[in-house]
Amino acid sequence: MTRLTGTCDPKLSTMPASPQRARKTRKRSPMRWLADPRGRLGLGTAAVLVTALSARRNRVGQCEAQAFRAVNGLPDSLYGPVWVIMQLGTLGAAPAAAGAALLAHDRALAGRLLAGGTGTWALSKLVKQMVRRPRPAALVSGTHTRGRDASGLGYLSGHAGVAVALGTAAFPRLSPSGRAVVAAVVPIVGLSRIYVGAHLPLDVAGGAALGLAVDAAVALVRHPSGHKNQPDVRRFAPSRCAPARTPTGGLAC
Repeated sequence: MTRLTGTCDPKLSTMPASPQRARKTRKRSPMRWLADPRGRLGLGTAAVLVTALSARRNRVGQCEAQAFRAVNGLPDSLYGPVWVIMQLGTLGAAPAAAGAALLAHDRALAGRLLAGGTGTWALSKLVKQMVRRPRPAALVSGTHTRGRDASGLGYLSGHAGVAVALGTAAFPRLSPSGRAVVAAVVPIVGLSRIYVGAHLPLDVAGGAALGLAVDAAVALVRHPSGHKNQPDVRRFAPSRCAPARTPTGGLAC
Protein backbone atom coordinates (compact mmCIF):
# COMPACT_ATOMS: atom_id res chain seq x y z
CA MET A 1 0.00 0.00 0.00
CA THR A 2 1.32 3.44 -0.90
CA ARG A 3 1.81 5.78 2.07
CA LEU A 4 0.23 9.21 1.81
CA THR A 5 2.35 12.19 2.73
CA GLY A 6 1.12 15.56 3.98
CA THR A 7 2.94 18.02 1.78
CA CYS A 8 1.03 21.26 1.22
CA ASP A 9 1.30 23.97 -1.36
CA PRO A 10 2.49 27.11 0.52
CA LYS A 11 0.97 29.35 -2.15
CA LEU A 12 -2.46 27.84 -1.58
CA SER A 13 -2.11 27.90 2.21
CA THR A 14 -1.60 31.66 2.17
CA MET A 15 -4.41 32.45 -0.26
CA PRO A 16 -6.66 35.32 0.92
CA ALA A 17 -10.17 34.56 2.03
CA SER A 18 -12.90 34.70 -0.58
CA PRO A 19 -15.22 37.76 -0.68
CA GLN A 20 -18.08 35.65 0.72
CA ARG A 21 -15.90 34.51 3.62
CA ALA A 22 -14.76 38.07 4.28
CA ARG A 23 -18.35 39.33 4.36
CA LYS A 24 -19.28 36.63 6.87
CA THR A 25 -16.34 37.65 9.05
CA ARG A 26 -17.41 41.28 8.97
CA LYS A 27 -20.95 40.29 9.88
CA ARG A 28 -19.73 38.33 12.88
CA SER A 29 -17.43 41.05 14.14
CA PRO A 30 -20.03 43.01 16.19
CA MET A 31 -21.02 39.87 18.10
CA ARG A 32 -17.39 38.99 18.71
CA TRP A 33 -16.83 42.53 19.92
CA LEU A 34 -19.70 42.27 22.39
CA ALA A 35 -18.50 38.84 23.52
CA ASP A 36 -15.21 40.45 24.53
CA PRO A 37 -15.50 41.97 28.05
CA ARG A 38 -13.37 44.89 26.91
CA GLY A 39 -16.04 45.79 24.36
CA ARG A 40 -18.81 45.48 26.96
CA LEU A 41 -16.86 47.61 29.41
CA GLY A 42 -16.46 50.39 26.86
CA LEU A 43 -20.08 50.23 25.75
CA GLY A 44 -21.44 50.18 29.28
CA THR A 45 -19.23 53.03 30.46
CA ALA A 46 -20.17 55.20 27.48
CA ALA A 47 -23.89 54.53 28.02
CA VAL A 48 -23.64 55.46 31.71
CA LEU A 49 -21.96 58.75 30.84
CA VAL A 50 -24.50 59.64 28.16
CA THR A 51 -27.55 58.84 30.28
CA ALA A 52 -26.06 60.54 33.36
CA LEU A 53 -25.47 63.77 31.48
CA SER A 54 -29.06 63.73 30.25
CA ALA A 55 -30.44 62.92 33.70
CA ARG A 56 -28.52 65.72 35.46
CA ARG A 57 -30.77 68.32 33.86
CA ASN A 58 -33.59 67.25 36.24
CA ARG A 59 -36.18 67.44 33.54
CA VAL A 60 -37.97 64.79 31.55
CA GLY A 61 -38.15 64.97 27.78
CA GLN A 62 -41.35 64.32 25.90
CA CYS A 63 -40.26 60.92 24.57
CA GLU A 64 -39.08 59.76 27.99
CA ALA A 65 -42.31 60.94 29.61
CA GLN A 66 -44.43 59.11 27.04
CA ALA A 67 -42.48 55.89 27.50
CA PHE A 68 -42.79 56.22 31.28
CA ARG A 69 -46.55 56.76 31.19
CA ALA A 70 -47.04 53.83 28.80
CA VAL A 71 -45.46 51.41 31.28
CA ASN A 72 -46.50 53.12 34.51
CA GLY A 73 -50.12 53.21 33.36
CA LEU A 74 -50.49 49.45 32.94
CA PRO A 75 -53.25 47.75 34.99
CA ASP A 76 -52.81 47.34 38.75
CA SER A 77 -53.63 43.63 38.42
CA LEU A 78 -50.11 43.04 37.11
CA TYR A 79 -48.47 44.13 40.35
CA GLY A 80 -48.28 40.65 41.91
CA PRO A 81 -46.29 38.85 39.21
CA VAL A 82 -44.30 42.00 38.43
CA TRP A 83 -43.25 42.29 42.09
CA VAL A 84 -41.95 38.71 42.04
CA ILE A 85 -39.80 39.32 38.98
CA MET A 86 -38.61 42.64 40.39
CA GLN A 87 -36.90 40.80 43.28
CA LEU A 88 -34.36 39.41 40.81
CA GLY A 89 -32.75 42.86 40.81
CA THR A 90 -32.40 43.25 44.57
CA LEU A 91 -29.12 43.04 46.46
CA GLY A 92 -30.12 39.63 47.81
CA ALA A 93 -30.33 38.24 44.28
CA ALA A 94 -26.53 38.29 43.98
CA PRO A 95 -25.73 35.87 46.85
CA ALA A 96 -28.74 33.77 45.91
CA ALA A 97 -27.48 33.37 42.35
CA ALA A 98 -23.96 32.69 43.61
CA GLY A 99 -25.33 29.98 45.89
CA ALA A 100 -27.11 28.35 42.96
CA ALA A 101 -23.85 28.36 41.00
CA LEU A 102 -22.06 26.70 43.91
CA LEU A 103 -24.71 23.98 44.01
CA ALA A 104 -23.94 23.43 40.33
CA HIS A 105 -20.22 23.09 41.25
CA ASP A 106 -19.25 26.22 39.29
CA ARG A 107 -17.11 28.21 41.73
CA ALA A 108 -15.80 30.59 39.08
CA LEU A 109 -19.32 31.63 38.08
CA ALA A 110 -20.35 31.95 41.73
CA GLY A 111 -17.55 34.41 42.40
CA ARG A 112 -18.37 36.42 39.30
CA LEU A 113 -22.08 36.59 40.20
CA LEU A 114 -21.38 37.70 43.75
CA ALA A 115 -18.78 40.30 42.77
CA GLY A 116 -20.74 41.65 39.82
CA GLY A 117 -24.09 41.87 41.61
CA THR A 118 -22.85 43.44 44.85
CA GLY A 119 -20.42 45.70 43.01
CA THR A 120 -23.16 47.03 40.76
CA TRP A 121 -25.44 47.69 43.74
CA ALA A 122 -22.71 49.58 45.62
CA LEU A 123 -21.70 51.66 42.60
CA SER A 124 -25.33 52.54 41.89
CA LYS A 125 -25.51 54.26 45.29
CA LEU A 126 -22.42 56.29 44.45
CA VAL A 127 -23.75 57.35 41.05
CA LYS A 128 -27.06 58.40 42.62
CA GLN A 129 -25.24 60.87 44.83
CA MET A 130 -23.30 62.26 41.88
CA VAL A 131 -26.26 62.77 39.52
CA ARG A 132 -28.97 63.48 42.15
CA ARG A 133 -32.00 63.05 39.91
CA PRO A 134 -35.30 62.92 41.83
CA ARG A 135 -37.81 60.09 41.68
CA PRO A 136 -40.49 60.16 38.95
CA ALA A 137 -43.21 61.48 41.28
CA ALA A 138 -41.28 64.75 41.58
CA LEU A 139 -40.78 65.11 37.82
CA VAL A 140 -43.84 63.60 36.10
CA SER A 141 -47.36 64.56 37.07
CA GLY A 142 -49.83 61.75 37.59
CA THR A 143 -47.22 59.13 38.46
CA HIS A 144 -48.73 55.91 39.81
CA THR A 145 -46.72 54.52 42.73
CA ARG A 146 -47.30 50.91 43.66
CA GLY A 147 -46.11 49.12 46.76
CA ARG A 148 -43.80 50.78 49.22
CA ASP A 149 -42.70 54.25 48.15
CA ALA A 150 -39.11 54.25 46.92
CA SER A 151 -36.86 56.52 48.97
CA GLY A 152 -33.74 58.34 47.90
CA LEU A 153 -32.80 59.44 44.41
CA GLY A 154 -33.87 58.22 40.97
CA TYR A 155 -30.93 57.90 38.58
CA LEU A 156 -29.82 55.18 38.22
CA SER A 157 -31.74 51.95 38.80
CA GLY A 158 -29.83 49.51 40.99
CA HIS A 159 -32.38 46.80 40.26
CA ALA A 160 -31.80 47.04 36.51
CA GLY A 161 -28.04 47.05 37.04
CA VAL A 162 -27.98 43.96 39.26
CA ALA A 163 -30.26 42.04 36.89
CA VAL A 164 -28.06 42.82 33.87
CA ALA A 165 -24.84 41.98 35.73
CA LEU A 166 -26.19 38.61 36.88
CA GLY A 167 -27.78 37.80 33.54
CA THR A 168 -24.66 38.67 31.54
CA ALA A 169 -22.44 36.55 33.78
CA ALA A 170 -24.72 33.51 33.71
CA PHE A 171 -25.78 33.67 30.07
CA PRO A 172 -22.83 31.74 28.50
CA ARG A 173 -23.20 28.89 31.02
CA LEU A 174 -26.92 28.30 30.45
CA SER A 175 -28.79 25.98 28.11
CA PRO A 176 -30.70 27.47 25.16
CA SER A 177 -33.93 27.44 27.17
CA GLY A 178 -32.18 29.06 30.13
CA ARG A 179 -30.79 31.77 27.89
CA ALA A 180 -34.27 32.46 26.53
CA VAL A 181 -35.59 32.88 30.09
CA VAL A 182 -32.78 35.27 31.02
CA ALA A 183 -33.25 37.30 27.83
CA ALA A 184 -36.94 37.72 28.70
CA VAL A 185 -36.68 38.29 32.46
CA VAL A 186 -33.80 40.79 32.63
CA PRO A 187 -35.62 43.53 30.66
CA ILE A 188 -38.78 42.94 32.71
CA VAL A 189 -36.85 43.74 35.89
CA GLY A 190 -36.03 47.19 34.53
CA LEU A 191 -39.57 47.74 33.22
CA SER A 192 -40.97 46.71 36.60
CA ARG A 193 -39.22 49.66 38.24
CA ILE A 194 -40.99 51.99 35.80
CA TYR A 195 -44.29 50.20 36.43
CA VAL A 196 -44.12 50.74 40.21
CA GLY A 197 -43.18 54.41 39.72
CA ALA A 198 -39.66 54.13 41.13
CA HIS A 199 -37.64 55.03 38.03
CA LEU A 200 -37.78 56.79 34.68
CA PRO A 201 -36.58 55.14 31.45
CA LEU A 202 -33.21 56.93 31.55
CA ASP A 203 -32.69 55.63 35.08
CA VAL A 204 -33.27 52.08 33.91
CA ALA A 205 -31.01 52.48 30.86
CA GLY A 206 -28.22 53.87 33.01
CA GLY A 207 -28.59 51.03 35.51
CA ALA A 208 -28.46 48.40 32.79
CA ALA A 209 -25.33 50.01 31.35
CA LEU A 210 -23.68 50.05 34.77
CA GLY A 211 -24.40 46.36 35.28
CA LEU A 212 -22.93 45.56 31.88
CA ALA A 213 -19.76 47.53 32.66
CA VAL A 214 -19.28 46.11 36.15
CA ASP A 215 -19.65 42.49 35.02
CA ALA A 216 -17.16 43.15 32.22
CA ALA A 217 -14.71 44.65 34.71
CA VAL A 218 -15.04 41.61 36.98
CA ALA A 219 -14.41 39.30 34.02
CA LEU A 220 -11.32 41.28 33.03
CA VAL A 221 -9.92 41.18 36.56
CA ARG A 222 -10.15 37.39 36.48
CA HIS A 223 -8.88 37.05 32.90
CA PRO A 224 -7.16 40.25 31.68
CA SER A 225 -6.74 38.95 28.12
CA GLY A 226 -10.52 38.84 27.72
CA HIS A 227 -10.39 35.55 25.78
CA LYS A 228 -10.89 32.93 28.49
CA ASN A 229 -12.91 29.88 27.44
CA GLN A 230 -12.97 30.93 23.78
CA PRO A 231 -12.25 27.98 21.47
CA ASP A 232 -9.12 27.94 19.39
CA VAL A 233 -10.61 28.30 15.92
CA ARG A 234 -7.39 27.14 14.31
CA ARG A 235 -8.03 23.63 15.61
CA PHE A 236 -11.27 23.47 13.65
CA ALA A 237 -10.24 25.40 10.53
CA PRO A 238 -10.44 23.41 7.30
CA SER A 239 -7.17 22.60 5.61
CA ARG A 240 -6.21 24.69 2.59
CA CYS A 241 -3.84 22.09 1.24
CA ALA A 242 -4.31 21.16 -2.41
CA PRO A 243 -4.33 17.47 -3.37
CA ALA A 244 -1.16 16.53 -5.24
CA ARG A 245 0.41 13.30 -6.41
CA THR A 246 3.52 11.95 -4.80
CA PRO A 247 6.42 10.52 -6.84
CA THR A 248 5.09 7.02 -6.10
CA GLY A 249 1.67 7.89 -7.51
CA GLY A 250 -0.26 8.40 -4.25
CA LEU A 251 -2.35 11.38 -3.30
CA ALA A 252 -0.90 13.88 -0.81
CA CYS A 253 -2.85 16.16 1.50
